[in-house]
Formats: sequence, structure tokens, C-alpha cells
Amino acid sequence: MIKKLVIVLVAFFATQSYAQEGTASPYSFYGIGSLKFKGTVENRSMGGLSIYTDSIHVNLRNPAAYAGSNLKIWNNENRPVKFSVGASNNSITLKANSGEAEVSTTTFDYLALSLPLGKFGFGVGLVPYTSVGYKLEDTDADMILNRYSGQGGVNRAFAGFGYRITDKLSAGIDMNYNFGNIQNSAIEFVYDSEGNLVQYQSRENNRSDLSGLNFNIGLNYKTMINEKLELQAGLTYSPKSDLSSLNERSFSTIVISAQTGQEFVINQIDADLESQGLDETDLTLPSRFSFGAGIGAPRKWFLGAEYTRQNTSEFSNPIVSIENANFVNASNISIGGFYIPDYNSFGSYWKRATYRAGLHVENTGLEINNETIREFGMSFGVGLPVGNMFSNANLGIEFGRRGTTNQNLIQENFFRLQFSLSLNDRWFEKRKYN
Repeated sequence: MIKKLVIVLVAFFATQSYAQEGTASPYSFYGIGSLKFKGTVENRSMGGLSIYTDSIHVNLRNPAAYAGSNLKIWNNENRPVKFSVGASNNSITLKANSGEAEVSTTTFDYLALSLPLGKFGFGVGLVPYTSVGYKLEDTDADMILNRYSGQGGVNRAFAGFGYRITDKLSAGIDMNYNFGNIQNSAIEFVYDSEGNLVQYQSRENNRSDLSGLNFNIGLNYKTMINEKLELQAGLTYSPKSDLSSLNERSFSTIVISAQTGQEFVINQIDADLESQGLDETDLTLPSRFSFGAGIGAPRKWFLGAEYTRQNTSEFSNPIVSIENANFVNASNISIGGFYIPDYNSFGSYWKRATYRAGLHVENTGLEINNETIREFGMSFGVGLPVGNMFSNANLGIEFGRRGTTNQNLIQENFFRLQFSLSLNDRWFEKRKYN
């Protein structure tokens, strides 16, 4: 039954991941969109904490987690094959000085498989990396001056391996192939001397098709510091890399329906980007470093903290220049953990559940009108055992705030409902008898 369910989920999410509009944030207007969290529902329910690793959950942020110790229940001969898939529904209240609006999106978040092989471990998967989805208007005295819209984003297919160097230390590396496209348009509205909208308007259309490789290196260390307490620490580093961007630009004369708002193209002219050296450009992805540590009792509780720094000031996109915005180095602090009342309880299902909580404080690395865009979020979740003793369904909620209404900006108050399946099975088993 589990294997049939996995096949259905793989087919559904692999199809949907390329077509979804993964955000409704006005801040996805900048750069190559809003950065998506690369982590599981289990991670996100602990404030984004990703340093904890075990034998039954996929860790998407640290490739060293592909390797690990075998299970005692299997005579230390093997550990499970791990499959995980997740999705979320995001409800956002957009608040500005002029009013409020509510939007929502439902998105695929990740699909991943981890395979054990002795001291090695291998992982493959697909995650959205960035997402673009916005519709903005610049107004003056109830007159629309400009209208901006965008969609698309960058997806990331990854493959990596980890190696267990010692019983306490593991290392790993991911290779990520980034691909996708970003489309945006801008309409400049023209009025006659009496303030009436003229029949024909001008629209600029842009499209960038992006592709490129980058790498993520990780270390994981765990040791018992006494008979009951375990220390875990993790480190990851992604060096700076480039994406290739194939760019198109055109200018259209359009008519906008007064009844439906639909745009009809009258004629269109393609811009000569080649003569400007902008038809093929390189877009810089910034380097990223994270480090964290925590302590806990195995299969009972864990509490940790993690710091992440991303050199967002390294970001560059030659084809797009925005005067009132710039990128500075980003940072994030996550604090979280989990608690399991009784891992081996046979009398109470809820005692075997995993309860998670956490919070994070983030500087997104984006400055607009000299205002730093920050984010704060709190999260809670529960992992529910399903099927065999290692598989589980995970539910999580997260709520928080992003941005500010200062300098005529927009504040996002978000609520996120998350769901994932973490399925495990023993695929390789030594034969005891001939």
C-alpha cells in the first residue's frame, strides 16, 4: 500500500511542481523571486532548525545526513530507505497604509529519496528554489500610473552523497541543478488632458530562462556526552555560483477591456538585446554558510539553535536594475526542538507522537527605500506514526510577519499550513538461511 501511495504522490507532485504559482508576495518582484525554504515540514516546525539528524527522517539541508549509523533493531546491518514528500497552503494578509488584501497559494514543497549503502548514503530530490508571483499597482489620486505583474521561479533538482567518516562524524556534498524561468510585465498608463484613460497603452514584457549548477557541502557531528544526553552539531557551506540567463524583451501596444481588465495586444516589437550584450547574461547566486548545535536525549527530546548567513550582497542580475532597492548580506537565527512522551508506548498512540516547536528571526537581505525587510515566525507541529514503526505523517503550522508599512511598503502577515509524509522501508536485507 505504501509503495502504491508513493508512486501516486511522485507522479502528482512532479507534474505540479513545474506549473504552480508558489507565492503571492510583492517582495518576489525583486531579484529572482522569494527564496523558498529548502527543508522538510519537520525542520520548519522547529523554526527551520536543520541540525538534527536520525535514521528515519530525510534532511534536505545537510548532505552529511545521507550517511548515518545502522539500526540496532536490525542487528546493526542496515538502516531504512527514506522517502519524503511535502506541500503547504499559505494564507497572507497584505497590509499597506492604503488598506489590506488577502491572498493564498497552495504549493508543492519537496520530493526526496535517501538510500543507504554501508558507510555511504545517497540522496536525490526536487524542490522549488525561488518563486515569483505578484501583481502591483502604482497609483496617484485614484489613478493607476503603472501596473506590474510577474510569475515563474527557479526549481532545483539535487543529487548527493554522504560518507560516515567515524562513528561520530559524517560529511556530504549535494550537486544542485537549477532551472526555470521568470516572466514579468510592466504597463505604463496614459491619460488625456481630462484625466480619461486613452485607448492604447504600452506594455514591456521580459522573460529570463535560467539554468546552472551549484554545490552544498555539509558536516554532521554527534556524540553522547553522558549516559543520557547527546550532542549534535551541523555545518553547511554553499560557495558562490552563477546561473546562465537567456533573456527576451518586447514592447507591446495593448487595449485593456474596461469590463474584464483583460489585455489585448494590438502589435508587438522585439527588443534587440544582443546589440546591448544582454541576450545572454550570468546571474550570481550568493554564498551561504550555516552552523548550529543542540543537545537532547535520543528518541525523547532535543533543543538546538542554528545561525545562517547568506552573502546576498554578492547577488547580481545585469538585465534588471531597480533604483530604490539593493541587496545586503542576509542572516537568520532559528531556535527549536521536539519532544516524544514515550517512543515505545503500546498503550497510547499520542505518546508515540513527536511534538515540535520553534521560532526564527531573519534579515532577508533586501533593502527598499532604506528599509530593511525582516521576517519573524513561530511554528508548531506534530509527527504522527503511520504504517510500520518508522513511517510518519507530519503536520505543521507557522505564522509570522514579513516586511513593514514604513516608507509606503507592504507588511505581510502570513499563516502557513504544512503536510508531509515520511515513509521508510527496509529494501536490502541479508539472507540468514540458504
